[in-house]
Amino acid sequence: MIWSTIALALREIRRNAMRSFLTMLGVIIGVGAVIALVTIAQGATEQITNEIGKLGVNLLIVSPGSERRGSTVLPPPPLEEDDAQAMVRELSGIRAAAPAAFAQQLAVAGNANWSTQVTGSTNDYFDVRGFNLARGRAFTAGELKGGTAACVLGETPRKELFGALDPLGATVRVGRVSCEVVGILESKGQSSLGNDQDDLIVMPLVTFQRRVSGKRDVSAIFASAKDDRSSAVVRQQVQALMRQRRRIQPGMEDNFRVADVEEFTKTARQVTGVLTALLGAIAAVSLLVGGIGIMNIMLVSVTERTREIGIRLAIGARGQEVLFQFLIEAIVLSTIGGVIGIGLGMLSSLGVTKVLSIPFVILPEVILGAFLFSGFVGVAFGFLPARKAARLDPIDALRHE
Repeated sequence: MIWSTIALALREIRRNAMRSFLTMLGVIIGVGAVIALVTIAQGATEQITNEIGKLGVNLLIVSPGSERRGSTVLPPPPLEEDDAQAMVRELSGIRAAAPAAFAQQLAVAGNANWSTQVTGSTNDYFDVRGFNLARGRAFTAGELKGGTAACVLGETPRKELFGALDPLGATVRVGRVSCEVVGILESKGQSSLGNDQDDLIVMPLVTFQRRVSGKRDVSAIFASAKDDRSSAVVRQQVQALMRQRRRIQPGMEDNFRVADVEEFTKTARQVTGVLTALLGAIAAVSLLVGGIGIMNIMLVSVTERTREIGIRLAIGARGQEVLFQFLIEAIVLSTIGGVIGIGLGMLSSLGVTKVLSIPFVILPEVILGAFLFSGFVGVAFGFLPARKAARLDPIDALRHE
């Protein structure tokens, strides 16, 4: 019986094809909008997460904070290289830690020059920050301890200073220091904030301190937590160790900051998740509008087919069968609109993600949910017209003109 009812519903839809399409339009737009907005928002979430992940693996960033004494804010004590060594030595949750100092310097090679960020650090810097060597090598133990003028180039200064030439073994003047290029880093590209992550030159920390900055201060410490440890717990351990090393008394504020990249990722996912839900809810409103359109047209259809309904009831059809027929028609209208809307939403979201250069993420649960919701709209808004048809009096229906 159900298949014959569906066939009858499809016949009625084909009989008034234009009106049926206009009726489905609200559902098509609603489902398409939900699919497109949620897919685009999910792609943006993945993009942000990937960009944050490029900062490093299980990364904690320790940096100087501010020191307050009464109403006076004092510059904090600088970080030290020994702080990084103490983290690795005393904290079981730390896999590696790299002290780092930074300065903006002019790099010159032949007739080319480029202003870039110079970073002084250890080989652990490449590990915790997720940098891989494309060619060449990292620093030797002698270069790290003796302050040898060696450097590793990021992709941007390599391109700007050497173009198509091979820079390995060449000499680059960084500020007042001439250093030998021993390695080239793989490209990371731009971050989500538009920063060029490849625009850097790395040299041994001792070399940087002696010949570039002229002081032993450390700008930041990049530490990587072990995979089997909670970054939040390791962060607390780092805070406790740093308070002890900086002799901060109980009750006093920290004069340093410990940032957890994993927390950044969770926060970003929470924010984008709320925005995704909000966008989906806004788009779902158009589904309700489409449902009202279906109910309106179905009421018109009941009025137009009053004599047909009367004949069916007069020859023995039960009211339940008439209700079922009109309910099936409403469901078929809404589900066909839902299928078209899914296709439209997928195509539009694919186009937008390509234009914005963000991942195209397909969420099967969202597609299934939108389809089921479109069917629910047919049931919810088709029930009233169907009940009206089922309650018609056969004699009055046959007299209808």
